[in-house]
Amino acid sequence: MNTSNRRIVALAGGVGGAKLADGLAQLLGDRLVVVVNTGDDFEHLGLHISPDLDTVMYTLAGIANKEQGWGLSGESWTFMEQVARLGGPDWFRLGDRDIATHAIRTGRLRAGDTLTAITADLCRALGISSQLLPMSDDPVRTTIHSRGRALPFQDYFVRLRCDVPVERLSFEGAAAARLNPLVDAMRGDEAPEAIILCPSNPYLSIDPILSVPAMRGWIKATGAPVIAVSPIVGGAAIKGPAAKIMQELDVQPSAASVAAHYRGLIDGLVIDTVDDFHAADIQAMGIATNVTGTVMRSIDDRKTLAESCLAFLQAVRSRAR
Repeated sequence: MNTSNRRIVALAGGVGGAKLADGLAQLLGDRLVVVVNTGDDFEHLGLHISPDLDTVMYTLAGIANKEQGWGLSGESWTFMEQVARLGGPDWFRLGDRDIATHAIRTGRLRAGDTLTAITADLCRALGISSQLLPMSDDPVRTTIHSRGRALPFQDYFVRLRCDVPVERLSFEGAAAARLNPLVDAMRGDEAPEAIILCPSNPYLSIDPILSVPAMRGWIKATGAPVIAVSPIVGGAAIKGPAAKIMQELDVQPSAASVAAHYRGLIDGLVIDTVDDFHAADIQAMGIATNVTGTVMRSIDDRKTLAESCLAFLQAVRSRAR
């Protein structure tokens, strides 16, 4: 984007967010700060699991399972096989090597360490130069409300495979959650150069981050240009239930709907070439558009999209002057 040494912040969760974060990390290295959703964290088999943190961490470390996008490549499953044999809950699968991450995290949390400090040490051990920050060290838990039931996120997402209608979402604990202090400290001379909302599910991955009370205020206070990348391409989600949730909430799945969801927060939206016909409607909302290929099928695609995002940020900044 330019020769500045100021940091760039990405908000991310899930596979799509992790892929763009990886592309940005290839270009920015230690200038990149990724603020990651922890609304889908939960305890399972006595372990504290942070699925989005781990997906982003494994992806940036180059060790994520390339086929499924989450978990570790070359994983084995003997632990889960024994859990099933003993009659334990095996609906959320933990790989043998993946369990090491959860065990270390759980032990240190019980000893009083923060999720931020633990994540930093895990990233350092995996050779990640970019900074990964949980959105808060306080617990926030995404809850799905469906047919009179309040479902913990992983019950909805994994156990039920999203196969129930979403009537609304809530983020338990958000009202009392404090913004990660390392995020909050990025103000004034330390404010980021720009902020990118990755192509993560707006409802399940980005909204939990934005539900932390001080987050929106911090974004505004930085004065940094803010862009998002639409996770909806051609009316469908590349991966996950974003389009399904939008339909269930009576929102048309489209890039324009993503723009409307983020209106008032973002200055620009990156949309795929198949959605270029939405550009005029998005611009009418006061949101600049960048039309490019957004589907990341390869490592090179991630870097190419990241380059496009950084160039777009520069254009958005120049337009605002």
